Amino acid sequence: MTTLSHLECSMCAKRHEAGLAHNLCECGGPLLVRYDLEKARQNWSREWLMRAPSTMWRYAPVLPVAKPENIITLGEGFTPLVRAKRLGDRLGAKNLWVKDEGINPTGSFKARGLSCAVSMCAELGVKKIAIPSAGNAASASAAYAAAAGIECHIFMPQDVPQSNFIECKSFGAHVTLVDGLISDCGRIVGERKAAEGWFEVSTLKEPYRIEGKKTMGYEVAEQFQWNLPDVIFYPTGGGVGMIGMWKAFAEMETLGWIGPKRPKMIAVQVEGCQPVVRAFEKGEKRSEFFQNAHTVAAGLRVPKPLGDFLVLNAVRESGGTAIAVSDEEMMDAGVQLASDEGMFAAPEGAACVAALQKLLANGFLKADERMVIYNTGAGLKYLEAYATKFPRGGAGEGDKLGGLITPR
Repeated sequence: MTTLSHLECSMCAKRHEAGLAHNLCECGGPLLVRYDLEKARQNWSREWLMRAPSTMWRYAPVLPVAKPENIITLGEGFTPLVRAKRLGDRLGAKNLWVKDEGINPTGSFKARGLSCAVSMCAELGVKKIAIPSAGNAASASAAYAAAAGIECHIFMPQDVPQSNFIECKSFGAHVTLVDGLISDCGRIVGERKAAEGWFEVSTLKEPYRIEGKKTMGYEVAEQFQWNLPDVIFYPTGGGVGMIGMWKAFAEMETLGWIGPKRPKMIAVQVEGCQPVVRAFEKGEKRSEFFQNAHTVAAGLRVPKPLGDFLVLNAVRESGGTAIAVSDEEMMDAGVQLASDEGMFAAPEGAACVAALQKLLANGFLKADERMVIYNTGAGLKYLEAYATKFPRGGAGEGDKLGGLITPR
């Protein structure tokens, strides 16, 4: 099963023992899971995957769960990698692909991280978890906690998408809506967790969500026959997906599965909340808290990512960039992706389409590069946001006749 070795602080490199419920290092740094990759290399091969399950757990030797019976799975991972030829032709990208994470359980990539984190909670005997969330992580934590029989406490901004709130309540989670941002929700969890006996599963404040998300990197390599793309666009709120993929690429090279080539990593944010973009442009190692953060893309409204330095490292080491788009550009791009390719993406994924258009126009990217956009969620979870593009009953939408609406 797993080749888990130990945990290591991403800031001070202090070693921590595996098999215990850890949050942050004493220095405040996020912990990263390390494996005995030499052992994995000797006992595991790419050919083994031909017989593996079609979920993210096909990569079990480099995931942390020791006992198979502790794996809490709803079928997450191994999502489609779809060629976007019509959209690519429109934008001038000859080799454009979309990795569609909206197909995951609970409709987003968050299923990967929470499947792994909740599985480890089951393995380590954790009975209660708490999480602050902008929406999709809450849905996933509630679902996997329900499947595991673990008590789940969720804190979300009051204006969270309705789908997330209803999902969490349906899964039996204890939900608190907060008048504020995800940072305010996180503060409340931090203040109450000790007294309540909660194990905090906030982004990067435990080491295992990143392990589930890194499987997006393993999958894109496998789906391209172990040749990484030239460019990866990733919508960056907390940025854990990008951090995880960057970790996965390093692991795969050590395993001998890929070479040293890396994609240009493109961190995509929105103009109303762009802490990573500003830090990148200033050459800073960490971001500053982004004041008055606002956007219709709930997952991108993260004013101060805990792992910002790890995101910035990946962007810079890869020769990539960080870019912000407007809400209007993002929503227009989402409609364009849907009408060209039949893929209804979350606004976060749509932001990557708008970013692609900008980077082709300014010459940062070339038309013949193989590019992958990560759509991190299903558009159906963001109907309130998309409803602004299509108001019902407006002039020109149709004539109401006999209770029906007929197109003009």
